[in-house]
Amino acid sequence: MTSLRSLSPSMTRITIAGAVGAALHIGKGDPDKVDQTALDFSRAVLNQTEIIGEIICCEGAKDQAPAFNFREKVGTGTGPKVEFVIDQVDGTTAASKGKKDSISALACAPEGCLKVLPDDGYYFKVATDFHSKGKISLDMSIEEIVQTVAAQKGLLLSNFTVIMLERERHQEMLARLRKMGVRIILITDGDIAGSIVTCIPDSGVDLLLGAGAGAEATIAATAVKCLGGTMLVRVWKDKKDDANRLGRLKAAGVDCEKTYTEDELAKGDEMIFAASGVTKGELLNGVRFTKEGAVVTSICTRLPSGTLEKSETILKFKGHPIYSHIT
Repeated sequence: MTSLRSLSPSMTRITIAGAVGAALHIGKGDPDKVDQTALDFSRAVLNQTEIIGEIICCEGAKDQAPAFNFREKVGTGTGPKVEFVIDQVDGTTAASKGKKDSISALACAPEGCLKVLPDDGYYFKVATDFHSKGKISLDMSIEEIVQTVAAQKGLLLSNFTVIMLERERHQEMLARLRKMGVRIILITDGDIAGSIVTCIPDSGVDLLLGAGAGAEATIAATAVKCLGGTMLVRVWKDKKDDANRLGRLKAAGVDCEKTYTEDELAKGDEMIFAASGVTKGELLNGVRFTKEGAVVTSICTRLPSGTLEKSETILKFKGHPIYSHIT
């Protein structure tokens, strides 16, 4: 029987395809084209992959953006039975504007292992590396979380870096962090990459804080778990939420007071995360087009081994089954 380990190269090929498709439209101001071309390319590669696969969630559908269908069947129909959570472009708006921190990413695991929180409002997320596993909780204040993670890593607050999405909803949190004297990296999009970079040794980024969408939480949790880090996720309650939101979440089986961990969002001990850069960011370089094709940087990590692979792929478009029509 084919193991997930043997699928790692195929998972990277899928995100490479998404990244190349998105990168064809960098800076052109059309986010739907970014998403649609990434979707077309990644779907084509998925359907060449020897798996019995199913997409259990894809970011974008709620906003009527191009996306995989819910429960879409993918693969050749032979091989291991697996499920996917895919964001063919995390940072669609950033890519369409020619800005940083856009990636193509996926999580893959055996059937029934990935839990996706409903795409209904935002979820508060904290991610960091192994030093703070079991040491922090969402019942702690922002200040207590930062101080605990810094202490576990042996860092002064003046030498501690938080990464977060630049959003209006984060203004109060941002002011508190600045008062603490920590360094802050504000990203326009892409809290998947923001979560993962906190678990990369010597990345210079120590902690992700902030509220984002549910599908990205599962993809990020898969990577964080593979890298031995910790991720905590809870329903974000905002005064701007409509009055029925919490009721909808409860009806969908979400415990609105519960903290979901990486082990609950990505269950078991066999899974793969893969990502490829669309535009340059904290985690990956962006696609670089050449006369003959493109150069794409990717990462892939998996359990049970915890292996982290970093790669640079040099594509030649002429005669390629996916890219040959690109001129």
